[in-house]
Amino acid sequence: MLGIGVAVITLTLVAYSCLEKSVTIKVDGKVIEQRTFKRTVGEVLEANNIRLNPHDQVTPGLEAAVKENMVIDVVRAFPVTVIADGQTREIISIPVKVKNVLQQAGIEVGPSDLVSANLDDLTYKGQVIKITRVAEETKEIMTSVPYSREYVSDNNLEMGLTRTVSRGRPGQMRQVVKVTYHDGQEVKREVLSSEIIKPPVNEVVARGTITSVSRGSLRLDFHRALMVEATAYTYTGRNTATGKRPAVGLVSVDPNVIPMGSRLYIEGYGFATAADRGSSIKGNKIDVFLESKEACIKWGRRWVKVYVLK
Repeated sequence: MLGIGVAVITLTLVAYSCLEKSVTIKVDGKVIEQRTFKRTVGEVLEANNIRLNPHDQVTPGLEAAVKENMVIDVVRAFPVTVIADGQTREIISIPVKVKNVLQQAGIEVGPSDLVSANLDDLTYKGQVIKITRVAEETKEIMTSVPYSREYVSDNNLEMGLTRTVSRGRPGQMRQVVKVTYHDGQEVKREVLSSEIIKPPVNEVVARGTITSVSRGSLRLDFHRALMVEATAYTYTGRNTATGKRPAVGLVSVDPNVIPMGSRLYIEGYGFATAADRGSSIKGNKIDVFLESKEACIKWGRRWVKVYVLK
Protein backbone atom coordinates (compact mmCIF):
# COMPACT_ATOMS: atom_id res chain seq x y z
CA MET A 1 0.00 0.00 0.00
CA LEU A 2 2.85 2.35 0.79
CA GLY A 3 4.28 1.85 -2.68
CA ILE A 4 0.95 2.61 -4.30
CA GLY A 5 0.67 5.87 -2.30
CA VAL A 6 4.14 7.00 -3.27
CA ALA A 7 3.37 6.33 -6.91
CA VAL A 8 0.18 8.40 -6.76
CA ILE A 9 2.00 11.31 -5.16
CA THR A 10 4.73 11.11 -7.75
CA LEU A 11 2.21 11.17 -10.61
CA THR A 12 0.44 14.12 -9.01
CA LEU A 13 3.68 16.07 -8.71
CA VAL A 14 4.57 15.31 -12.29
CA ALA A 15 1.15 16.48 -13.47
CA TYR A 16 1.42 19.58 -11.30
CA SER A 17 4.85 20.28 -12.72
CA CYS A 18 3.53 19.97 -16.25
CA LEU A 19 0.86 22.58 -15.57
CA GLU A 20 3.43 25.18 -14.37
CA LYS A 21 5.13 27.09 -17.19
CA SER A 22 8.18 29.33 -17.32
CA VAL A 23 7.42 32.73 -18.94
CA THR A 24 9.26 36.02 -19.55
CA ILE A 25 7.38 39.33 -19.64
CA LYS A 26 8.93 42.38 -21.32
CA VAL A 27 7.10 45.59 -20.40
CA ASP A 28 7.93 49.24 -19.65
CA GLY A 29 11.67 48.59 -20.02
CA LYS A 30 11.61 45.74 -17.50
CA VAL A 31 12.05 41.97 -17.88
CA ILE A 32 9.99 39.78 -15.53
CA GLU A 33 10.80 36.06 -15.40
CA GLN A 34 8.51 33.69 -13.49
CA ARG A 35 6.76 30.36 -13.42
CA THR A 36 2.98 30.41 -13.62
CA PHE A 37 -0.05 28.18 -13.71
CA LYS A 38 -2.07 30.77 -15.70
CA ARG A 39 -3.51 29.45 -18.91
CA THR A 40 -3.56 32.54 -21.16
CA VAL A 41 -1.35 35.56 -21.79
CA GLY A 42 -4.11 37.86 -20.54
CA GLU A 43 -4.28 35.99 -17.23
CA VAL A 44 -0.50 36.24 -16.80
CA LEU A 45 -0.56 40.01 -17.31
CA GLU A 46 -3.51 40.42 -14.96
CA ALA A 47 -1.75 38.37 -12.29
CA ASN A 48 1.22 40.77 -12.56
CA ASN A 49 -1.01 43.89 -12.38
CA ILE A 50 0.02 44.96 -15.87
CA ARG A 51 -2.76 47.21 -17.11
CA LEU A 52 -3.21 47.71 -20.81
CA ASN A 53 -4.40 50.75 -22.71
CA PRO A 54 -6.64 50.28 -25.76
CA HIS A 55 -3.85 50.83 -28.30
CA ASP A 56 -1.11 48.85 -26.54
CA GLN A 57 0.19 45.84 -28.45
CA VAL A 58 0.71 42.45 -26.78
CA THR A 59 2.55 39.62 -28.50
CA PRO A 60 1.36 36.85 -28.43
CA GLY A 61 -2.28 37.96 -28.17
CA LEU A 62 -4.17 38.02 -24.89
CA GLU A 63 -6.09 34.81 -25.69
CA ALA A 64 -2.96 32.85 -26.61
CA ALA A 65 -2.29 29.78 -24.42
CA VAL A 66 0.75 29.97 -22.19
CA LYS A 67 3.59 27.72 -23.30
CA GLU A 68 6.85 26.75 -21.72
CA ASN A 69 9.57 29.44 -22.12
CA MET A 70 7.06 31.85 -23.70
CA VAL A 71 8.14 35.50 -24.10
CA ILE A 72 5.31 38.00 -23.70
CA ASP A 73 6.14 41.38 -25.22
CA VAL A 74 4.06 44.45 -24.25
CA VAL A 75 4.57 47.53 -26.45
CA ARG A 76 2.97 50.69 -25.06
CA ALA A 77 1.15 53.07 -27.38
CA PHE A 78 1.86 56.80 -27.12
CA PRO A 79 0.58 60.07 -28.62
CA VAL A 80 2.09 61.49 -31.81
CA THR A 81 1.06 64.98 -32.98
CA VAL A 82 0.52 65.53 -36.69
CA ILE A 83 0.23 69.09 -38.05
CA ALA A 84 -1.02 69.55 -41.61
CA ASP A 85 -3.37 71.78 -43.61
CA GLY A 86 -3.92 74.13 -40.67
CA GLN A 87 -5.09 71.31 -38.40
CA THR A 88 -3.48 69.47 -35.51
CA ARG A 89 -4.27 65.81 -34.95
CA GLU A 90 -3.18 63.51 -32.13
CA ILE A 91 -2.63 59.87 -33.09
CA ILE A 92 -2.21 57.14 -30.45
CA SER A 93 0.08 54.46 -31.79
CA ILE A 94 2.84 52.02 -31.02
CA PRO A 95 6.21 52.69 -32.74
CA VAL A 96 5.51 52.43 -36.47
CA LYS A 97 6.88 54.12 -39.55
CA VAL A 98 6.03 57.78 -39.91
CA LYS A 99 4.24 57.12 -43.20
CA ASN A 100 1.93 54.66 -41.42
CA VAL A 101 0.94 57.28 -38.83
CA LEU A 102 0.18 59.74 -41.64
CA GLN A 103 -2.01 57.13 -43.31
CA GLN A 104 -3.77 56.56 -39.99
CA ALA A 105 -4.37 60.32 -39.77
CA GLY A 106 -5.79 60.33 -43.29
CA ILE A 107 -3.07 62.63 -44.63
CA GLU A 108 -1.66 62.24 -48.12
CA VAL A 109 1.81 63.61 -48.81
CA GLY A 110 2.43 65.10 -52.25
CA PRO A 111 5.73 64.57 -54.09
CA SER A 112 6.88 68.15 -53.35
CA ASP A 113 5.55 68.39 -49.79
CA LEU A 114 8.01 68.65 -46.90
CA VAL A 115 7.75 66.29 -43.90
CA SER A 116 9.66 67.10 -40.70
CA ALA A 117 10.62 63.43 -40.27
CA ASN A 118 11.84 60.68 -42.55
CA LEU A 119 8.83 58.66 -43.74
CA ASP A 120 10.58 55.37 -42.98
CA ASP A 121 11.70 56.33 -39.46
CA LEU A 122 9.87 54.90 -36.45
CA THR A 123 7.70 57.23 -34.39
CA TYR A 124 8.48 57.99 -30.76
CA LYS A 125 6.60 59.29 -27.75
CA GLY A 126 5.78 62.99 -27.92
CA GLN A 127 6.89 63.34 -31.54
CA VAL A 128 5.52 66.24 -33.58
CA ILE A 129 5.30 65.62 -37.32
CA LYS A 130 4.70 68.67 -39.49
CA ILE A 131 3.71 68.52 -43.15
CA THR A 132 4.41 71.63 -45.19
CA ARG A 133 2.43 71.84 -48.41
CA VAL A 134 4.62 72.97 -51.29
CA ALA A 135 3.16 74.49 -54.44
CA GLU A 136 4.81 76.17 -57.42
CA GLU A 137 3.47 78.67 -59.92
CA THR A 138 5.04 80.05 -63.09
CA LYS A 139 3.86 83.48 -64.14
CA GLU A 140 4.82 86.46 -66.28
CA ILE A 141 5.34 89.83 -64.62
CA MET A 142 6.36 93.31 -65.75
CA THR A 143 9.00 95.08 -63.69
CA SER A 144 10.58 98.51 -63.73
CA VAL A 145 14.22 98.89 -64.74
CA PRO A 146 15.89 101.74 -62.80
CA TYR A 147 17.86 104.34 -64.67
CA SER A 148 21.42 105.39 -63.89
CA ARG A 149 22.80 108.89 -63.40
CA GLU A 150 25.51 110.39 -65.57
CA TYR A 151 27.57 113.38 -64.48
CA VAL A 152 29.03 116.03 -66.77
CA SER A 153 31.08 119.10 -65.95
CA ASP A 154 29.55 122.57 -66.17
CA ASN A 155 32.03 125.44 -66.38
CA ASN A 156 29.26 127.97 -65.74
CA LEU A 157 28.19 126.47 -62.41
CA GLU A 158 29.79 126.80 -58.98
CA MET A 159 31.66 123.87 -57.43
CA GLY A 160 29.30 121.96 -55.14
CA LEU A 161 26.16 122.81 -57.10
CA THR A 162 24.44 120.58 -59.61
CA ARG A 163 21.68 120.95 -62.16
CA THR A 164 19.66 118.37 -64.04
CA VAL A 165 20.39 118.49 -67.75
CA SER A 166 17.88 115.79 -68.65
CA ARG A 167 15.67 113.65 -66.47
CA GLY A 168 15.98 109.89 -66.39
CA ARG A 169 13.17 107.54 -67.27
CA PRO A 170 12.84 103.98 -65.97
CA GLY A 171 12.66 101.14 -68.45
CA GLN A 172 10.41 98.10 -68.46
CA MET A 173 11.28 94.41 -68.27
CA ARG A 174 9.17 91.30 -68.81
CA GLN A 175 10.13 88.37 -66.61
CA VAL A 176 8.99 84.77 -66.33
CA VAL A 177 9.28 83.74 -62.69
CA LYS A 178 8.67 80.56 -60.74
CA VAL A 179 7.12 81.26 -57.35
CA THR A 180 7.30 78.67 -54.57
CA TYR A 181 4.72 78.64 -51.77
CA HIS A 182 4.87 76.89 -48.40
CA ASP A 183 1.40 76.44 -46.94
CA GLY A 184 0.16 79.21 -49.21
CA GLN A 185 2.90 81.71 -48.29
CA GLU A 186 5.49 82.77 -50.86
CA VAL A 187 8.99 81.67 -49.81
CA LYS A 188 10.99 81.81 -53.03
CA ARG A 189 10.95 83.56 -56.37
CA GLU A 190 13.20 82.39 -59.20
CA VAL A 191 13.61 84.29 -62.45
CA LEU A 192 13.48 81.86 -65.36
CA SER A 193 13.88 84.43 -68.15
CA SER A 194 14.06 88.20 -68.65
CA GLU A 195 13.46 90.48 -71.62
CA ILE A 196 13.92 94.26 -71.78
CA ILE A 197 10.77 95.71 -73.37
CA LYS A 198 11.76 99.35 -72.99
CA PRO A 199 15.33 100.35 -72.05
CA PRO A 200 15.85 102.98 -69.34
CA VAL A 201 17.04 106.49 -70.18
CA ASN A 202 19.83 107.76 -67.96
CA GLU A 203 19.54 111.01 -66.05
CA VAL A 204 22.21 113.57 -66.92
CA VAL A 205 23.39 115.86 -64.11
CA ALA A 206 25.84 118.73 -64.51
CA ARG A 207 28.32 119.43 -61.72
CA GLY A 208 29.84 122.85 -61.25
CA THR A 209 33.57 123.43 -61.61
CA ILE A 210 34.14 127.14 -60.98
CA THR A 211 35.58 128.24 -57.62
CA SER A 212 35.59 131.99 -58.07
CA VAL A 213 32.78 134.46 -58.75
CA SER A 214 32.29 138.23 -58.72
CA ARG A 215 29.60 139.99 -56.75
CA GLY A 216 29.78 143.66 -57.77
CA SER A 217 33.29 144.80 -56.93
CA LEU A 218 33.83 141.70 -54.78
CA ARG A 219 35.72 138.62 -55.89
CA LEU A 220 34.78 135.50 -53.98
CA ASP A 221 37.16 132.55 -53.94
CA PHE A 222 35.47 129.51 -52.42
CA HIS A 223 35.79 125.79 -51.84
CA ARG A 224 32.18 125.04 -52.72
CA ALA A 225 28.71 126.49 -52.92
CA LEU A 226 25.42 125.06 -51.72
CA MET A 227 21.75 125.94 -51.63
CA VAL A 228 20.26 126.08 -48.13
CA GLU A 229 16.98 126.93 -46.46
CA ALA A 230 17.61 130.05 -44.39
CA THR A 231 15.67 131.34 -41.37
CA ALA A 232 16.57 134.18 -38.98
CA TYR A 233 16.91 134.67 -35.22
CA THR A 234 17.65 137.60 -32.93
CA TYR A 235 18.82 138.12 -29.34
CA THR A 236 17.85 135.32 -26.92
CA GLY A 237 20.07 136.18 -23.97
CA ARG A 238 22.32 133.19 -24.65
CA ASN A 239 25.74 133.12 -26.27
CA THR A 240 26.47 131.08 -29.38
CA ALA A 241 27.86 127.52 -29.25
CA THR A 242 31.34 129.00 -29.76
CA GLY A 243 30.87 131.30 -26.74
CA LYS A 244 30.48 134.51 -28.75
CA ARG A 245 27.70 136.99 -28.13
CA PRO A 246 25.18 136.83 -31.01
CA ALA A 247 25.78 139.54 -33.60
CA VAL A 248 25.12 140.27 -37.24
CA GLY A 249 27.42 138.09 -39.31
CA LEU A 250 27.15 135.04 -37.06
CA VAL A 251 25.01 132.16 -38.29
CA SER A 252 23.86 128.81 -36.97
CA VAL A 253 24.69 125.75 -39.10
CA ASP A 254 24.69 121.97 -39.09
CA PRO A 255 28.40 121.17 -38.46
CA ASN A 256 28.04 117.99 -40.50
CA VAL A 257 27.28 120.15 -43.56
CA ILE A 258 29.22 123.36 -42.84
CA PRO A 259 32.12 123.05 -40.35
CA MET A 260 32.09 125.40 -37.38
CA GLY A 261 34.30 128.45 -37.93
CA SER A 262 33.85 128.41 -41.71
CA ARG A 263 33.90 131.80 -43.43
CA LEU A 264 30.81 132.22 -45.57
CA TYR A 265 29.24 134.53 -48.06
CA ILE A 266 25.42 134.31 -48.04
CA GLU A 267 23.53 135.91 -50.92
CA GLY A 268 21.08 138.47 -49.56
CA TYR A 269 22.92 138.59 -46.20
CA GLY A 270 26.63 139.12 -46.84
CA PHE A 271 29.77 137.81 -45.18
CA ALA A 272 29.28 135.55 -42.16
CA THR A 273 30.92 133.02 -39.89
CA ALA A 274 29.55 129.62 -38.85
CA ALA A 275 29.54 130.20 -35.09
CA ASP A 276 26.44 128.50 -33.71
CA ARG A 277 24.33 125.36 -34.03
CA GLY A 278 20.78 124.43 -33.06
CA SER A 279 18.65 121.34 -32.63
CA SER A 280 16.38 122.37 -35.52
CA ILE A 281 19.26 123.24 -37.87
CA LYS A 282 19.88 119.93 -39.61
CA GLY A 283 21.05 119.27 -43.14
CA ASN A 284 21.06 122.11 -45.66
CA LYS A 285 19.68 124.71 -43.27
CA ILE A 286 21.11 127.86 -41.66
CA ASP A 287 19.83 130.43 -39.18
CA VAL A 288 21.15 133.99 -39.74
CA PHE A 289 21.33 136.59 -36.97
CA LEU A 290 19.41 139.88 -37.41
CA GLU A 291 19.10 142.88 -35.11
CA SER A 292 15.35 142.73 -34.44
CA LYS A 293 12.31 140.49 -34.40
CA GLU A 294 10.77 142.62 -37.14
CA ALA A 295 13.81 142.03 -39.35
CA CYS A 296 13.53 138.30 -38.73
CA ILE A 297 9.86 138.32 -39.71
CA LYS A 298 10.68 140.23 -42.86
CA TRP A 299 13.47 137.74 -43.71
CA GLY A 300 11.07 134.80 -43.23
CA ARG A 301 12.11 131.47 -44.69
CA ARG A 302 13.92 131.46 -48.00
CA TRP A 303 16.35 129.47 -50.13
CA VAL A 304 19.71 131.15 -50.56
CA LYS A 305 23.08 130.32 -52.07
CA VAL A 306 25.95 130.01 -49.59
CA TYR A 307 29.64 130.12 -50.54
CA VAL A 308 32.13 128.39 -48.21
CA LEU A 309 35.10 130.71 -48.67
CA LYS A 310 38.74 129.77 -48.92
